[in-house]
Amino acid sequence: MTDKPDRPDDEADGSVGALVARMTGGADVDVSGRTRRQDLGRLSGALVGSARLAGRASVLGGGWLADVFVDIAPRIKVRDLATMRAQHPTLNPDDLAQALISGAAKATGAVGAAGGALAAVEFTAPPTLLSAPVQLAAETLLVATVEVKLIAELHEIYGARVPGPTRPRMQAYLMAWTERRGIDPRHPGSMKLSLTQTAKRSLRKRLVRRAGRNLSTLGPLMSGAVAGSLVNHRETRRLGEQVRDDLRRLQRERSGSPTGG
Repeated sequence: MTDKPDRPDDEADGSVGALVARMTGGADVDVSGRTRRQDLGRLSGALVGSARLAGRASVLGGGWLADVFVDIAPRIKVRDLATMRAQHPTLNPDDLAQALISGAAKATGAVGAAGGALAAVEFTAPPTLLSAPVQLAAETLLVATVEVKLIAELHEIYGARVPGPTRPRMQAYLMAWTERRGIDPRHPGSMKLSLTQTAKRSLRKRLVRRAGRNLSTLGPLMSGAVAGSLVNHRETRRLGEQVRDDLRRLQRERSGSPTGG
């Protein structure tokens, strides 16, 4: 069964969590570039009020973005293994993992293209104090959400699902995303089911670095769309393959197989 968000009725409103959950509900969903740009614009608009309350320093420093991401995480819709097998009945685990990685890379590449196109449309308009940082935040949240969803579903494929309720489980996957690694459920000490101040700082730094890569989408005209698409596609694929390889190694160790080959 696919994970349900903590507050499913939120999907009916225009909250940040509801927008992100809807826009990243399935990496296989193909929408038009125009629709994606409109969604990104709506998300940026929903973030403006929160960003103003947080203050420019918190926005630029990443603290606000990290808080928003932690709040969104329990709403991420993660498919369980049975659901993914039903959707891809002919694929073995490794091929299924590769399909998920390719789909996520395509999705984040499309987000980058939409962000660049949106920036190009608004290029001649006088920016507000927070417009560029908030647009970057919206794009970064979408990309990071797709990647965390990917990481969670890779754990399902390789029999390493983090146990427990949705919120602590998704916080563990947030840290797996932050640290770019798989989680071994045999060792509870390796699972960060609550976010300490140190963990939050690490998450904030990772988000700031990810947003920095997304600066390319703010390039003039359509150069940002091309650059944003390429950067996101490459980074998501690299992350997915790194976590997949980690989980495959952990799976071999659990089964007592040799680590080589």
